[in-house]
Amino acid sequence: MNLICVAFFSTFFFQIIISFAVVSEGHKINDCPIIGVLAQEVYSPTPGNNAYIAASYVKYLESAGARVVPVMINKTEEEYTILFKSINGILFPGGGASIFSSGYAKAASIFYKLALDANSKGDYFPVWGTCLGFEQLTLLTSGKSLLSQTNTSGVALPLNFTKELKDSRMFKDFPEDLMASLANEPLTENSHQWSISTKRFTGNEQLKKFYRILSTNTDGQTEFVSTVEAYDFPIYGTQWHPEKNAFEWTRGYIPHSTAAVRTTFYLAHFFVNEARKSLHTFPSQKDEQNALIYNYQPTYTGKKSSFEQKYYFD
Repeated sequence: MNLICVAFFSTFFFQIIISFAVVSEGHKINDCPIIGVLAQEVYSPTPGNNAYIAASYVKYLESAGARVVPVMINKTEEEYTILFKSINGILFPGGGASIFSSGYAKAASIFYKLALDANSKGDYFPVWGTCLGFEQLTLLTSGKSLLSQTNTSGVALPLNFTKELKDSRMFKDFPEDLMASLANEPLTENSHQWSISTKRFTGNEQLKKFYRILSTNTDGQTEFVSTVEAYDFPIYGTQWHPEKNAFEWTRGYIPHSTAAVRTTFYLAHFFVNEARKSLHTFPSQKDEQNALIYNYQPTYTGKKSSFEQKYYFD
C-alpha cells in the first residue's frame, strides 16, 4: 500500500474513532461488546447446512470493534433467554425467510420481547433490523403485515430525509459532507421486493407512536419508509443494506464509492457503540469462547450467490 493510501485510511479511521469516542453520558461503557446475528433457513438444506449467516454482517460489526455470536434458529425460549443475558445486542439480517412462520421469525419475536422488557427496566439492549429484519420489526411492533410489493430489487438510492432527522440518534454524529452525499447520491443498496409505504406506516398507530421515520424512498410509484429508530428504545431499522457497500461484490448495483463505504462504517460504529451500553456478560470465559463465530469457517459462495461468503450451521 503506498503512502498516500496509508495517509488516507489513517486519517479516515482516526476521524471515525474521534467521532465515536464518547458514548452517551450516564452509561457505563462495555469495551468488549458481543453482538448476536440471527441465522435463517437455507433454501435447500443439506446435512450440516440447514441455516446460514452472510459473512458481510459479521465483518460489518467486527469492523467497528464488536465480536459476533451466531444466534441459531429453532432453539427453545429458555435457550434464547440465556443467550440474551450474555450478549450486548442483536442484529436481524436481510434474507428470504418468512417473517411469519420461520425459525428466524420465532427467534426474532423472542429477542424483541426480551429487549422491550429489559430496556423498560433500564437494562440497555439494542436491536437492529436490516431489510428482512426491518420488515420483521414492523410486523412485531404493529402485530400485522403492512407490506406491499415495490420495484426495489437491486437498486441503489439516495435517502429522502424527513424532518425527524434533527432528533436522530442514528445520524447525529455523521459528518455534514456524508449526510449531503446520502441525500444526493445513490449510496444505499436495496434488495427487497416488499416495502411498507409511508401511508400505511403513518396510518398504523403502533408504528407511528413507536418509531421515528428518518428517511423514505420511492420506486417511482410508491413512497416507502427506509430508515427508522424507536423513540424510547434502542431499536433501529433500515430497509436498505449498509453492510453491502464495503463487503459484498457480487452485484454491479452495490455502491463502493468512498462515501458509500464511509456510510457502512459510520452506521456500524453507531450500532456497536449502542451495544457498548449493554453490560450483559457470559457466565464464563469458556462459555463466551464456545459461542463466538470464530468457531466456524465462512464458505466462499460468490460464484453462485449474492453473498461473497456465508457461514453455514447444522
